[in-house]
Amino acid sequence: MRTTSLLSCLVLSACVAVGTAQAASKTAAKTPRPVAPAVPTEIELSHQLDEAQAERLEPVVDRFNATQKEFHLHLVRRTEGASPTLLNLATREDLSHFVANRARFKPLFEVLHDAKEPLDSARLSPELRVGVADSKGRLMALPVALSTPVLFYNKTLFRKAGLNPETPPHTWWEVQQAADKLFDAGSRCPYTTSWPAWVHIDNASAWNGAEVADSRGRLAFNGLVQIKHIAMLNSWYKSRFFVYFGRRDEADQRFAEGECGMLTSGSALYATLRDKPGLEVGVSALPYYDDVRGAPQQTLADGASLWVGGGHKPAEYKGAASFVKFLMAPDVQVALTRNGGFLPMTPAARAAVSSRLLGGDVAGVDVAMRQLQGKSAQRTLRVSQIEPVRMIVEEELEAVWANRKPAKAALDDAVERGNVVLPQALRASPL
Repeated sequence: MRTTSLLSCLVLSACVAVGTAQAASKTAAKTPRPVAPAVPTEIELSHQLDEAQAERLEPVVDRFNATQKEFHLHLVRRTEGASPTLLNLATREDLSHFVANRARFKPLFEVLHDAKEPLDSARLSPELRVGVADSKGRLMALPVALSTPVLFYNKTLFRKAGLNPETPPHTWWEVQQAADKLFDAGSRCPYTTSWPAWVHIDNASAWNGAEVADSRGRLAFNGLVQIKHIAMLNSWYKSRFFVYFGRRDEADQRFAEGECGMLTSGSALYATLRDKPGLEVGVSALPYYDDVRGAPQQTLADGASLWVGGGHKPAEYKGAASFVKFLMAPDVQVALTRNGGFLPMTPAARAAVSSRLLGGDVAGVDVAMRQLQGKSAQRTLRVSQIEPVRMIVEEELEAVWANRKPAKAALDDAVERGNVVLPQALRASPL
């Protein structure tokens, strides 16, 4: 009896233990295990910006990373000859390299379609799509940071010279009169310019209705308007009304330091000049020739565009589409316009910029947008975007400033030399 009772107890204990274990097992099965946090997909944005420009891009990247957890975007500096990363920023100076190597990039409209983030390219202003859309108007890249040349002037130096700071010059003849007064008032740099090929060949031509290429696509920027313009600048150079500092944006810094009375440069520069301590800057439209029939017409929008590299994973392309969608949001466009001075890409973004009452913060953009509204055929061939041609133009212009060649001879030589290298430059420019 005792043996039976002991056996029963052991069996009962075993059953209780088994039951308890089973219950514990069921409880454990019902309790969800902690899920490891998802690792965001790393995506890269390559660029060749200088340090100051790259710093202005960092807040945009940080803001994108803060809005979602699926992707982590970081900037990398692009080296010559390197394969494209997922996202690639092409500046005006190297755009022709990207266009000539389209096969190495995935068209933006395909990236967005595959990610179910469609973008109607017609939403973007026509003047912003030149160079980044195919023959059907579909976007190959995003024109994310564009500007157009304008005239900046130092209001303090204008007052000192007896000029009305609220009445800037509008024609090149008025610029000459202002430069004369600035010079007489002691200015050592009445007028200067950045990006001479962009401002004084591409845009001075378009603004005054002169072509830079003929109907066959051959260079032809040695017409009467261009010769007159470069000859005028040469006379200013000899009279010390015009001071030349270099081929790129060297003049921007000289103007920002208060050294020069007037500057022609990209409208996006206003965002930097606006916040410069001690500098009271005005902005006006690019000057034109009032004796040229039909002028002014329309300036050209150029700048940085965003290209998507080929051969990447679907998850990475999804990240690229997500970043493009982020950039297209009106509030992000407002931030890019206010902080970077760039042209809003869509009518909705323009309306948002206007409705925020940004006022003086976007004065440069207001002037730029008015310049782009003129009636003019869209010029797809631009000297400043084709590096070998641009370098030839700059060499010939410097020969004019050095008094080694007259304006006509220099432009004739630039056209002749440019047409020799143009076919190869358009066909196969290496990245």
